[in-house]
Amino acid sequence: MLNPTLSLTQPKSPSLLSRSNPSATSSLWTPLATSHCIVPSNRSRPARLSYKVKCEKESAGYNLSVVTPTEVTLKAIVTVQMTIGGVFAHLGLERGLDDITDLLGKTLLLELVSAELDPKTGEEWKPVSAYAHKESQDSDEVKYEASFKVPTGFGEVGAILVENEHHKEMFLKNIVLLNSNDEASKITFVCESWVHSKFDNPEKRIFFSAKSYLPSQTPKGLVRLRGKDLESVRGDGTGERKSFERIYDYDVYNDLGNPDSNEDMARPVLGGSKEFPYPRRCRTGRPRTKKDPHSEQRSSSIYIPRDEAFSEVKNMTFSVKTLRSVLHAVVPSIETAIYDTKLGFPYFTAIDSLYDEGVKLPQQEGLSFFRTLVPRIIKALRDTTENVLLFETPEMIDRDKFSWFRDEEFSRQTLAGINPYAIKLLTELPIVSKLDPEIYGPPESLITAELIEREIKGAMTAQEAIKQKKLFILDYHDLLLPYVHKVRELENTTLYASRTVFFLTHEGTLMPIAIELTRPASPTKPQWKQVFTDNWDATAAWLWKLAKVHVCAHDSGYHQLVSHWLRTHCCIEPYVIASHRQLSAMHPIYRLLHPHFRYTMEINALAREYLISGGGIIESAFSPGKYSIEISSVAYGLEWQFDMEALPADLIRRGMAEEDPTAKHGLKLAIEDYPFANDGLLIWDSIKQWVTDYVNRYYEKPNDVLQDSELQEWWLEIRTKGHGDKKDEPWWPKLETQADLIHILTTIIWVCSGHHAAVNFGQYHFAGYFPNRPTIARTNMPVEDTELESFKKFWNKPEDALMQCFPSQIQATVVMSVLDILSSHSPDEEYISEKPELSWKADPVINAAFERFNGRMREIEGIIDARNSDTKLLNRCGAGIVPYELLKPFSGPGVTGKGIPNSVSI
Repeated sequence: MLNPTLSLTQPKSPSLLSRSNPSATSSLWTPLATSHCIVPSNRSRPARLSYKVKCEKESAGYNLSVVTPTEVTLKAIVTVQMTIGGVFAHLGLERGLDDITDLLGKTLLLELVSAELDPKTGEEWKPVSAYAHKESQDSDEVKYEASFKVPTGFGEVGAILVENEHHKEMFLKNIVLLNSNDEASKITFVCESWVHSKFDNPEKRIFFSAKSYLPSQTPKGLVRLRGKDLESVRGDGTGERKSFERIYDYDVYNDLGNPDSNEDMARPVLGGSKEFPYPRRCRTGRPRTKKDPHSEQRSSSIYIPRDEAFSEVKNMTFSVKTLRSVLHAVVPSIETAIYDTKLGFPYFTAIDSLYDEGVKLPQQEGLSFFRTLVPRIIKALRDTTENVLLFETPEMIDRDKFSWFRDEEFSRQTLAGINPYAIKLLTELPIVSKLDPEIYGPPESLITAELIEREIKGAMTAQEAIKQKKLFILDYHDLLLPYVHKVRELENTTLYASRTVFFLTHEGTLMPIAIELTRPASPTKPQWKQVFTDNWDATAAWLWKLAKVHVCAHDSGYHQLVSHWLRTHCCIEPYVIASHRQLSAMHPIYRLLHPHFRYTMEINALAREYLISGGGIIESAFSPGKYSIEISSVAYGLEWQFDMEALPADLIRRGMAEEDPTAKHGLKLAIEDYPFANDGLLIWDSIKQWVTDYVNRYYEKPNDVLQDSELQEWWLEIRTKGHGDKKDEPWWPKLETQADLIHILTTIIWVCSGHHAAVNFGQYHFAGYFPNRPTIARTNMPVEDTELESFKKFWNKPEDALMQCFPSQIQATVVMSVLDILSSHSPDEEYISEKPELSWKADPVINAAFERFNGRMREIEGIIDARNSDTKLLNRCGAGIVPYELLKPFSGPGVTGKGIPNSVSI
């Protein structure tokens, strides 16, 4: 602010005041409105405050003084995003009342809040209020304007309170404050938020300026509002949540079943018990079921905090809306078109017809609409009005139709496919189960040292192979064995426990050498297990192919239930909830994490509604059936550790890397050509450098981290509430220094971005042709009981046995439809490092760090392209091989097999 006592000294020459002096700027010394520039601390451009210079003649000469105005006029321009349907979105009585409110110029009540205290009283300044009136409207946005008379000395505007006078909510994009029409004075408050009607909730919404503050640095005029805003989103753990609310609270997964419909639809509560530990979800407060007081009733729509659901705003959540449409309308149409749920494909050409001729869908009102929404899979038959489900040929099959049949590709995909998180180094022989032999039978594997040496043709002894790190394993034995008999009681499916061992060739590629399938002991039968190898006789060759179907089904299930759903979607939701409950919107760490949580809670709610719920897509199309999500709970209890979610730690844990200070990234890989690890470490290091620059900007001393009360409560709540079933584990990282914070944040951002991209956006490329990655194996191995009719059928026509083992027609087409959408990038996708937040741009140091982050990601794109062209890298470059692009940072919309979004948004 200008000093009101400021005086200008008397000019040395009275002639300077003479109007006859042509060199004098006489108006300078007459009463004059002029401007003075001040630079707000939250941006680089100055705001202009008008003042007057007063010239008075006195006995001693002339006195020039600044006349400070008692108030300053500010204008606010509010941008409201039109919802889908525009002006016709909310017809009815309330719409008419809202139109009258607009005409009266009282649509929004705005209150400007000073960041400073009133120096006269030492209390908060009284907010300056004004109503905003509708100024203009186009197809996408409505502009409202308000004018304020702000008293001098008010100081920097640190927050704006908003009250929505309409009967309907509205989506505020931003509020721009400026002095008259002076563009140089513009300050933007980013809102990007739904504002509830005052008739639903009288509490005003609070929007803070773009400047970030640690709790101890909060301007005194904003301290109370900072606390109040956090309190407003926490709730009290009671009552059923309403759609307009912004309450973030925790609950267990007790809404997956529907016991009131029938007994078979009951599902255990996941979370809150030693038997079924699980991360927490967002609390909805729906009534309990009648038959199970621990379970929550399902509903047609699931509550999520309002700002987590942008599905009604134009140009947003394309993929989420599309997925919801496919699940709600297209899937039932498929079920009608294919009436026999058990009907398999009779031969391979019938599978090929899905990409050439498609499946005719029944006439259904409104289905034609989906031709525009999902044109990749629903097309109109030429010269007819009929709709057909016609799939695009997946890139893998388009490049090499028979690649899925080869052992080389089966092995390569453990390193460069959509589940690169399962392969482990085999570190000891014999392989022994940790399960109770009294219950499950002998624990020793039949994959012995002698068998391994036979299969690698005596190239070395098994112990030498162990020592030289040549043996690797996919081990789904202990996770699946307890569920084998349970699953076998279900209709149209079966299950084994499996182990698959690979040998690392001198070319750096993997060769599968043995598959072991096990059925545990039961009260009536002993344990059955058998090892299958790819021998040169016809019977062994066909049994090997059938064994691979079972392993692929196990890997598909583990990928979807653990690597994908559990480790990304499910485990991230507690981070989202804790961030909103404990970190103020003006906290720099909140602003760092916020882009990485975009749409995650919405897609998770949709998954609970359609995908992982009882009778949903996962249960109906994956081998474990109704036990699918229960198995993910067991995996969470056995395997999940926050400290192992960091990519380097994950690789080390699986024996796929070891620490080496002299190696690139500080790690030496067990398999040099491991595309996921090599590209992933580039992304990891880039994220870590960006986070390091960001954290060090706000936390100058280690003690700053310890003294950040919000940050400490955030980390405590993640550990004790969000992942409360693991709160007493010793492996939780401490949060005491900048290094601790950098590692925790890098881990969270990696899981939200790189990890999820690696396991999600290649799904249609690799699983769109389901024989490559069947989600279910429906029949037992023929040799489990050679007395059965199934063995005779296998003996006479083994191809038929293979087709019967594959998913049914309805299972395959439903999963393919869903995977096509899950693999798609929406047109409004936000990719990692692509777009800075306004608060980052406002700080030159942070903005420069972000520009470097973006530059590194652009470099990584080129590095990955070069690797995919390197013919020495056989796991990512070769005849008919799909290049490994899943960790290329950027992409266009659609099914591209590349691109790393900021968040788990589909």
